[in-house]
Order: sequence, then structure tokens, then C-alpha cells
Amino acid sequence: MVFLVIAIVLAALVVAAVVMYNNLVKQRNRVDNAWSQIDVQMQRRLDLIPNLVETVKGYAAHESATLEGVTAARTAVANASNAHDKMAADDALMGSLRGLFAVSEAYPDLKANANFQQLQAELSSTEDKISYMRQSYNDTVMKYNTAIQTFPAALFAGLFGFKERESFDASFDARVAPDVKF
Repeated sequence: MVFLVIAIVLAALVVAAVVMYNNLVKQRNRVDNAWSQIDVQMQRRLDLIPNLVETVKGYAAHESATLEGVTAARTAVANASNAHDKMAADDALMGSLRGLFAVSEAYPDLKANANFQQLQAELSSTEDKISYMRQSYNDTVMKYNTAIQTFPAALFAGLFGFKERESFDASFDARVAPDVKF
């Protein structure tokens, strides 16, 4: 009788461990999928940037420093080896794109160019998608991190190699309100 009770308790513990492990795997896979969605949109933006740079070159050739900055930032995002580095490089890219659009303000012919307007609209749409995907990613990371930190899963998470994931935080520049003057 004692062996039967011990066997039932052990079986229940094994089943509980399997259920927790499978839940943690699902949560981790959701985080990876959410990151992939961001990565797809970032790649779309990276694909649009060369066309935008070429369009601006035709109108503002002497703005080479700005154009080189955008190109270098784009390369940094494309070459980033992990999510953390990609997030940091993406922040730099956003800053250089803001500089590029600021340059375009000085060229009315460029601002009126249909190709430039279309590329700017596509980039804006892509930025909206990235913003939404970042929010979804952060929600998924929060659920995953909560799952590996709560009892009893916290006992197994470390044993099975589940580690906390980093959220997508706003860059310092994004936290500072722009100075608007009329």
C-alpha cells in the first residue's frame, strides 16, 4: 500500500513537471515568434531604406553625412547578432531616419516627389507595425518571464535552461518630448 501511494505521488510529480515544462516551452516559443514578427517588419524597413536614400541623393547630394549615417545605421541593424544588439541598432537607425526626414524639409521638390512620398508613407506604415509588434513582444515576454519566475515552475525553469528575456524598451531619445515651437 505504501509503495502504491509513493508511486502515485511520484507519477503526479512527473506529470506536473511535464506539464510545467511544456507550458514553459510554449511561452518561450511565443516570445521567439513575437520577436520574429518584429524582425520581419524591421527587414521590410531595411529593404525600403536604400530606395529612400537613392531618392534623396538625387535632390540633396551634398547631404552626404546624413545619407552615410542612415546607410551605416541600416548596416548595423542588418549585422546585429542578437535581439539586444538589434534593438540598440534600431534605435540608432530611427534617429538617423529622423535626420533624413529633417533634411527633406529643406528641399520642397523632394518633398513633392511622388516616389519619396510613397516611400515615406510605406516607412510610416512599417513603423506603426513595428510599434504594435514591440507591444505584443513585450506582453509575450512579460508572460514568459512571469511563468519562469512563479512557483512551482521557478524550481524547474533553471534546471531546464529557461532564462529571462529582455523587453523592448524605448530609447532615451524616444522618452524625451520634442520641443515644439510655433
